[in-house]
Amino acid sequence: MAESGATQLGFIGGGVMAEAILARLCDRGTIAPAQMVVSDPIADRRSLLTERYGVQTTDDNRSLLAQAAVVVLAIKPQMFAPVAAQVAGSWNAASPPLVLSILAGTPLTKLEAAFAGCPVVRAMPNTPATVGAGVTAIAPGSLVTADQMEQARQIFAAVGSVVEVPESLMDAVTGLSGSGPAFVALFVEALTDGGVAAGLPRATASTLALQTVLGTAQLLADTELHPAVLKDRVTSPGGTTIAGVAALERAGLRSAVIEAVQAAWQRSRSLGQD
Repeated sequence: MAESGATQLGFIGGGVMAEAILARLCDRGTIAPAQMVVSDPIADRRSLLTERYGVQTTDDNRSLLAQAAVVVLAIKPQMFAPVAAQVAGSWNAASPPLVLSILAGTPLTKLEAAFAGCPVVRAMPNTPATVGAGVTAIAPGSLVTADQMEQARQIFAAVGSVVEVPESLMDAVTGLSGSGPAFVALFVEALTDGGVAAGLPRATASTLALQTVLGTAQLLADTELHPAVLKDRVTSPGGTTIAGVAALERAGLRSAVIEAVQAAWQRSRSLGQD
């Protein structure tokens, strides 16, 4: 990255995901707050980020791109075209910044055309990143070096796990891990309602459901058990769990989840074609 004292990392957009990344980088001491700049059009948002984290802020995207070694593009996808037109040619062609895009459905072809000459990495983090428990998929553009991919990994590792995939799979990533938190939240809500239906107070049911999902995920991660193996260990012959599993199978849980991921994947593909 840039030398000490220079702007190492800039953010175009200071929303929730940008804040999650910069907050964790600050907490871990990966990059000093004084070496980060956030560009956002809302003055109150800029003031909050400066007060909360000590980072520099601006409303000038062009100056940010001219000085930062790495830039996280963290705007809404519908803002891509006007922002790209605004910043065109504002970087040093001899030493262009590494651009990390977290825009859903925006392919590398569009990103590399907008940031001509810049190495671009397309990334898809998910909302658990805001508590440091996310997973981010990254895909390199044509100008990205191995060292720049390592820079991208270090930045996104601040908010969770990082996996590298070919760009052709980024829409599938969006359908699974990008949209997946909503599917999991829906399951937790349904599990809670099931407890209430069985007579539990809602607060108790909510605690039990949330911790059951959290603990099961941690158990699978720590033991590296296949989910089917864990399921088999819990289901005793003629017991309560197999009765519940049979009810889920009759209701088509597996098919519903598969179709949900596929629907989100198809929607991500269509966004990239707009």
